[in-house]
Amino acid sequence: MTGKGPQMRLQDETVIVTGASGNLGAAVVRRLAGDGARVVAVDRSADPTAGPDTPDSDRHLALAGYDLSRPQEAEAVVAAALARFGRVTSLVNTVGGFRTGRVGDGTLDQWDLMMTLNARVALVTSAAVLPAIRAAGRGSLVHIAAAPGLKAGAGQAAYAASKAAVIRLVEAIAAEHRSDRISANCILPGTIDTPQNRAAMPDAMRDTWVTPDSIAALIAFLVAPEGAVVTGAAIPATGQV
Repeated sequence: MTGKGPQMRLQDETVIVTGASGNLGAAVVRRLAGDGARVVAVDRSADPTAGPDTPDSDRHLALAGYDLSRPQEAEAVVAAALARFGRVTSLVNTVGGFRTGRVGDGTLDQWDLMMTLNARVALVTSAAVLPAIRAAGRGSLVHIAAAPGLKAGAGQAAYAASKAAVIRLVEAIAAEHRSDRISANCILPGTIDTPQNRAAMPDAMRDTWVTPDSIAALIAFLVAPEGAVVTGAAIPATGQV
């Protein structure tokens, strides 16, 4: 019996990764490319080819300047991926934002921003990529949600509602596309160990913070064929125990 080595386990996968220049998005791109996937790295404002660890091969496509809250632009990303690689099997959406504020304290603008960055982008990218994944015969979608999507705390109304929308979206996609062999899941990370979080919380205990690379490893499992056993789930990834 023969099998694919760890560096080739995703060789048949073509994955669109959004937010590819962020801390998590870049880690996902590195992990998936390292496991052999064809990766379409997408970012709105930064060049997703930047950085010393970015893959440089004929299995990597970088796309910058796309506003993924706009259906036509999300569809253009999928079209570019299909033109380059001929198929798309997965979407990993890491686009998102975080704002806090008490209800009634100027939160309408915050509500609109969170719903756009977190919920609308998840919906628009999912809708754009699903026809291509169906055409491929199988595949997966992975979005980043958050624990407040299950229960909000003070000051989290807009953020929590937007992440709750992501969880419900994933559940609906999983139910609608089970017969198409498409899984849909979201991840609920704990505090991610990034330079920005270290600067914002210099006195925090970081023993249980979760690294971008560890979340990327979980995502790599979910987009692999063996990950299809998991669908419709909101998966906690809250750090070391």
